[in-house]
Amino acid sequence: MRGVNAALGAAGLAAFLALGEAVPRLGLVKEAYFPPTSRVASALADEVSDGAFWSALGDTLVGWAIGLAIAVGAGVVAGVLIAIVPYLRETTASTIEFLRPIPSVALIPLAVLLYGTQLRSVLLLVVYASFWQVLIQTLYGVQDVDPVAEETARSYGLGTWARVRHVLWPTALPYVMTGVRLAAAVALILAVTAELVIGAPGLGQRIAVAQASQAVPELYALIVVAGLLGLVVNVGARTVERRALAWHQSVRGEVAV
Repeated sequence: MRGVNAALGAAGLAAFLALGEAVPRLGLVKEAYFPPTSRVASALADEVSDGAFWSALGDTLVGWAIGLAIAVGAGVVAGVLIAIVPYLRETTASTIEFLRPIPSVALIPLAVLLYGTQLRSVLLLVVYASFWQVLIQTLYGVQDVDPVAEETARSYGLGTWARVRHVLWPTALPYVMTGVRLAAAVALILAVTAELVIGAPGLGQRIAVAQASQAVPELYALIVVAGLLGLVVNVGARTVERRALAWHQSVRGEVAV
């Protein structure tokens, strides 16, 4: 079944690339605005052979990884504490609902004012956007804890941290991993967006330079790189999720299928 899905995916990709080559060649759109696939591939090869490209890609990955790590750590800790400390959930509910819908891009002027075009500007936006994904999923996971299991643990004299480890965490972990997977994608989006708008070093800044200089094939090549990077992040996050939840019924059922 997996082989069939892979073959279908490869066929779909080949058809898409062929369409991208044919549309401008047939004059349906101007090549100046939508270059053929072959020209984009050539520009991509030139980018890959340029050391500055790899430096920009490394800057993007550094901002993404550091921001995601901070967001995951803070989101999990805050979610568990809010859930286990009496009345803290009710106290913070209105604040969370007020802050969570604020678009991260709305903080770009603040980030520039505080940190200019430094890495910290990127981290501010990445952490803010990713933090809520993890926090909300952690809260949902804690809410899903079986009350009977919780009371049974109490009756056996388990302390707070023992209950967190043996009852709360196994229940919340699938939700947490979903939050991490969502946060990984959001963090990459915000990292590239911040570089694109603020001008911080990275892949987004290189895209902005290509756009400003009318280097259209290079622009599309860099967009393709951003898409491939997103694909790698998503596949990696799913792989980590499956390994972390190898004991869980949902993953065992998926493997069996």
